Amino acid sequence: MPLETILNRLHKFKSFVYARVVWSIAGRELEVHIRPRKNSRPVCSACRQPGPVYDHQQSDRRFEFVPVWGVAVFFVYRMRRVDCPTCSRVVVEHVPWGDGKHQTTTTYRWFLANWAKRLSWQEVAVVFHTSWQTVFRSVQFAVRWGIVHDTWDNVVSLGIDEIAWRKGHKYLTLVYQIDEGRKRLLFLAQERTKEALHRFFDLMRPEQIDDLKFIVSDMWQNYLEVVRERAGEAVHILDRFHVMKKLNEAVDQVRRDEARRLNTDGYEPVLNKTRWCLLKRPEHLTDKQTVTLQELLTYNLRTVRAWLLREDFQRFWEYRSAGWAGRFLDEWVTRTMRSRLPPLKKVAQSLRTHRPLLLNWFRAKGSLSAGVVEGFNGKAKLTMKRAYGYRTPEALEVALYHTLAKLPEPTFTHRFW
Repeated sequence: MPLETILNRLHKFKSFVYARVVWSIAGRELEVHIRPRKNSRPVCSACRQPGPVYDHQQSDRRFEFVPVWGVAVFFVYRMRRVDCPTCSRVVVEHVPWGDGKHQTTTTYRWFLANWAKRLSWQEVAVVFHTSWQTVFRSVQFAVRWGIVHDTWDNVVSLGIDEIAWRKGHKYLTLVYQIDEGRKRLLFLAQERTKEALHRFFDLMRPEQIDDLKFIVSDMWQNYLEVVRERAGEAVHILDRFHVMKKLNEAVDQVRRDEARRLNTDGYEPVLNKTRWCLLKRPEHLTDKQTVTLQELLTYNLRTVRAWLLREDFQRFWEYRSAGWAGRFLDEWVTRTMRSRLPPLKKVAQSLRTHRPLLLNWFRAKGSLSAGVVEGFNGKAKLTMKRAYGYRTPEALEVALYHTLAKLPEPTFTHRFW
């Protein structure tokens, strides 16, 4: 079967004909020569309206297409210029297999963009014998197309968080949709400021904001204030994951401080190599860690008291009523503020301040978890690590949208991937 027949079956373009397929002069590439149909009128690349032919460009233009049988394929076409009556100027025609001055076909860009979800951009460039810039521009094209055609309808639950993407406290604000059956990245912005999150809500229509029922975030004050201002009707939840993370950090800080003091005073280093014995849930401990923890609990240490307070707080999540959970929280905070453990007291004070948001977890019946958000954050960090870091914020933004946003794609007659 001739290659022209296959191309006509899979990628037929109105008003154009596949004339012939030949080997290039070097004999390493296939050149598919294309010509316009007789009496067809070129389309203006500016206004997309047909117009009369003014003249032809002097040389053929080559557009890289999807490789066939491991052989590079190029579309070869001599562009016409249009004397456009609408634009009142002479412009180069628009061709359906490409746009602008790109030297790659649209099909090939989608092909590279989809492979870039599986491999790093550099690996895609090496495998398909192209450049990193070509792969980047292909992914950028796919992301822009997806964002333009994406809709944020039926978004009910949001997860808001931040990740560090560069040394020197350089952060990204990330907003995820965490609805059951539909979890994806919706928006990202540089820095974790109020302005960054305001830009997300500026992109939403008023009726979309009204549809929001739940918003999950950590205790970062900038996020709390913006959510209160822009989506006050939604139930704002401080998730269990973030709360327990703060408590674990406080327990670990008490352990480190006490371990240094014991070593300085010449006592037995009983706290050395006990970090994970104290931070892991008891059911996840190994046999050796369980024995170590049991021995540690026999000592009268500040670290042991901090661990017991943390474990006692786990009961908070077992309540079914927000009222009873609130009574337990008040009692736990009072005991912790008298514990003379500064790291735990700092967390207790924060929990007292954000008491209403904590109790919202019960009003949502514990159905939402920031574990989904942390999972996406892990994928975002893996994306950055796979590229050994991105030099520009633009490249990072394109990569994260491409990997996590589940953006729509056009319908193809045939998919090569």
